Amino acid sequence: MESRTSTPHRALFVAAVATAIRAPSMHNTQPWRFRIHGDTLEILADPRRQLRVADPSGWAVRLACGAALFNARLAFAVAGRPAQVLLRPQAGQPDLLARLTPGRPRPATPREVALHAAIDRRHSNRRPFRPEPVPASSRAELVRAARDEGAWLELLIGHTPLSVVSEVIRAADATLNRDAGYRAELAAWSRRGHEDPDGVAADAAGLGPEPYDLLAMREFGAGPRAPGRDFETEPLVAVLGTTGDTVHDQLVAGQALQRVLLTATEQQLGVSMLSQAIEVPAARERLRVGVGRAGAPQLVLRIGYSQPGYPTRRRPLDEVLDG
Repeated sequence: MESRTSTPHRALFVAAVATAIRAPSMHNTQPWRFRIHGDTLEILADPRRQLRVADPSGWAVRLACGAALFNARLAFAVAGRPAQVLLRPQAGQPDLLARLTPGRPRPATPREVALHAAIDRRHSNRRPFRPEPVPASSRAELVRAARDEGAWLELLIGHTPLSVVSEVIRAADATLNRDAGYRAELAAWSRRGHEDPDGVAADAAGLGPEPYDLLAMREFGAGPRAPGRDFETEPLVAVLGTTGDTVHDQLVAGQALQRVLLTATEQQLGVSMLSQAIEVPAARERLRVGVGRAGAPQLVLRIGYSQPGYPTRRRPLDEVLDG
């Protein structure tokens, strides 16, 4: 920790960081740092928490930091000081991903208030979903949420596109699991108890994977599956993507992801994230072709109705905030 920075916005910045860290990250690595710099709040990647096998390019780090940025934006907005945001404000500091400055005072919009209220209720739901379909109105809201942040969300409607994408994910998952380094990395972030402030605890891990599952789920140490406890056979699956695949695009994708997740939470929907097809370059290209959208797929989402799952823990503020 550095010495405290003197700024009239300190309370706002601390509240924004407390909100930002509720964002999702691959394996709950929480690969972010925050720095108060004068009258600005900066979001930085933490390369020490990058997954060297699953995420050698840092794509997942940037998605997570983008999601944290969206939460911080909401915190600024509900405080009446909507943020002015610069992405990658200094070319010579590659880990510096965003800088937020309090803007001119204005009341928060009802939409900002509603999304902010959903932050603490949102968590990845790796449990089986109930069979009832997601209504068209909710689907439209999710698509709009991604579009509002400059990304796209393609819902896979019908058996054929779902089968194509599920096979891409299954093949990618098999490729990853043939790598001993990948298996060791996944095991290192799988937790057995509740005392760790990061990683995925067993009670948040959902069900262990089985060969007959439509979508390949990760093994976070959930243990044997009880008879009759299977995943849904016709889930709503969506692919989140952007027009390009630069660092800027990945930060856009992270913000869009969080808006989609919070919108889903508002609609009483659970979401789990499947990234295996993004982690394997050949699979990512197959996913792009299968979806039929121009641009870069950034994440696959499984969406539906379920009992609430268990949230993963977060590191304390004094471990992530400088200044």
